[in-house]
Amino acid sequence: MEEIIKIGSIAQYNSIRGLTTKHPLVSVIDLSKALPMPARTFNFGLYAVGLKELNYGQLRYGRSHYDYQEGSLIFVAPGQVIGVEPGIELFAPKGWVLLFHPDLINGTPLGKHIQDYSFFSYDVNEALHLSDKERNIVIDCFSKIGYELDQNIDKHSKRLIASNIELLLNYCTRFYDRQFITRDNANKGILERFEYLLKSYFSSDKPQNEGLPSVAYCARTLHLSSNYFGDLVKKETGRSAQEYIQSKVIDVAKERLFDMNKSVSEIAYELGFKYPQHFNRLFKQKAGVTPNDYRMMN
Repeated sequence: MEEIIKIGSIAQYNSIRGLTTKHPLVSVIDLSKALPMPARTFNFGLYAVGLKELNYGQLRYGRSHYDYQEGSLIFVAPGQVIGVEPGIELFAPKGWVLLFHPDLINGTPLGKHIQDYSFFSYDVNEALHLSDKERNIVIDCFSKIGYELDQNIDKHSKRLIASNIELLLNYCTRFYDRQFITRDNANKGILERFEYLLKSYFSSDKPQNEGLPSVAYCARTLHLSSNYFGDLVKKETGRSAQEYIQSKVIDVAKERLFDMNKSVSEIAYELGFKYPQHFNRLFKQKAGVTPNDYRMMN
């Protein structure tokens, strides 16, 4: 079995790359000045934002593979596993990496809403691809953090470093919004597949056997990470993926309620509800009336 190396500190990572540790909780690395990363698999205990500037080598993220393109950003959260393909002895891309330990942002505004940056849970093949202007902004943010690391640590250091990391992540949120727009045709194709997936699901016996379709199931079937899929649906439709699924459930339910040979409970079970009262509650919430009242109205 392949050994997975746990990276739990900035000092440990810097040691692997042959770098001096300027701050115990954060590091900004110019990869052209670092030792190559060995072709191993690593479990990160750190947050990482990596800017890849040259197409060199293939990265493995979990069990997925991704060939970097010039000017790509990837994001790694604590607990995620990344590595380099077996057979490649060294992994030495050009670019920049920002790493920070979760302890750095404890007690800061960033620490309170770090989970809002959902792209930390995107798959590598959902990386952020930057324009030249966007790339320059990202590098400027890295440089500002690097400047702070070159100063003596004082009472202002933590706040300034955390604020600049937050600024970088806020820019990345904007750039991802742009990427969703510029990939509009591809996104619409995903929405069409999502709609077809739901239609096929409710036309089969899967609801009775597997229950209601979850966001994770739909994302997995469409070969997307749950967070990327959810963000895409929200930006394209104004509704969350869960709301979209629920809306489809109600549409199918309305159609089936015309069949007077089936009770409301039977229809609820056919749709994948474990308990009819859950179906009744959702239907009234979305349609404004109970399933029985809807039948009476039609």
